[in-house]
Amino acid sequence: MHTGLFHDIDFETDQKWSGHLGIPFSIDRSPYFQLKIPIFRIKNGAGPKLLLMAGNHGDEYEGEITLTRLYRRLDAAAVKGEITILPFANLPAVMAARRRSPLDEGNLNRAFPGDAGGTPTFRLAHFLEHELFPRHDVVFDIHSGGTSMAHVPCALIERQGPPEMFGHALRLMEGLGMPFAFVAENGATAPTSMAAAARAGAIGLSGEFGGGGTVTPQTMALTARAVDRLLLALGLVQAPVLGPHAPVERATELLALQSHAQAVFATRRGWFEPAVTVGARVAAGDVAGWYHDFERPELPEEVLRFPAEGIVISQRLHTDSQSGDCLVQVGRALKREEVLKAD
Repeated sequence: MHTGLFHDIDFETDQKWSGHLGIPFSIDRSPYFQLKIPIFRIKNGAGPKLLLMAGNHGDEYEGEITLTRLYRRLDAAAVKGEITILPFANLPAVMAARRRSPLDEGNLNRAFPGDAGGTPTFRLAHFLEHELFPRHDVVFDIHSGGTSMAHVPCALIERQGPPEMFGHALRLMEGLGMPFAFVAENGATAPTSMAAAARAGAIGLSGEFGGGGTVTPQTMALTARAVDRLLLALGLVQAPVLGPHAPVERATELLALQSHAQAVFATRRGWFEPAVTVGARVAAGDVAGWYHDFERPELPEEVLRFPAEGIVISQRLHTDSQSGDCLVQVGRALKREEVLKAD
């Protein structure tokens, strides 16, 4: 039992187990309501300890589908070590097809280190950072662009921990087989799951595996391959569980997103027309798109230009945009030596 959150997870017994986290939260329909979040465990002897997580944002489906499929397919006898699976972390957001929880408007990936006495999202974040993450060597939190964003498939780690831990994280990230990858610079106190994993002493891996509030055969294949490659790299299994997979075509290209100046933001209401798609290579000054004003259609559209060179990593999918919306982002190419030298 944990303050504000209840569970009966057995961390010691070798078994394949399914259960729930319970978070009491009185609602109009049910005064003694408990939010029941599915959680799965597979343990077989001593070995690496991996937490697989999805549904941090509810409208990001690649991880949610892949992880439930993994649990159904994985035989405990094939595992050497421990795998914990949390496929629908922010369950109310998942069921509402939203980024944030409708119970408390909580964005789980901005809620760490959480609050044991707070609303459900913050209680869950507190449990994850203070109890679940510290029990694992690696935390893999699977994301995508969600309903409003197209995103180039990529992996991600935070620049956290001592050099040897960061080097191990970099190798694991590159081993996922993704076409692109980021080293984020959000800092040790960031409210994200990756910063929380680092504070808990675990290696944090993440990434964006699709977008648009949907899945495709391509994004599902990339996600399944990344999960299997991580399981194999850690020695948790000896053969792919979700495979067979297409071979990795090229080495992961490292990118940096270090400044808001690498993005184009709306400063008024308008209707965004992109000029390129995600994954395009652009130069500073290239046309990023056009911004139309339907309320003043007699005026010419505004030409938007990329503020930096690099790879278009994300782009807004909704044409109708408001002031403050991020319309497009560019990732700067990095050499591996730059990443290691900066550490």
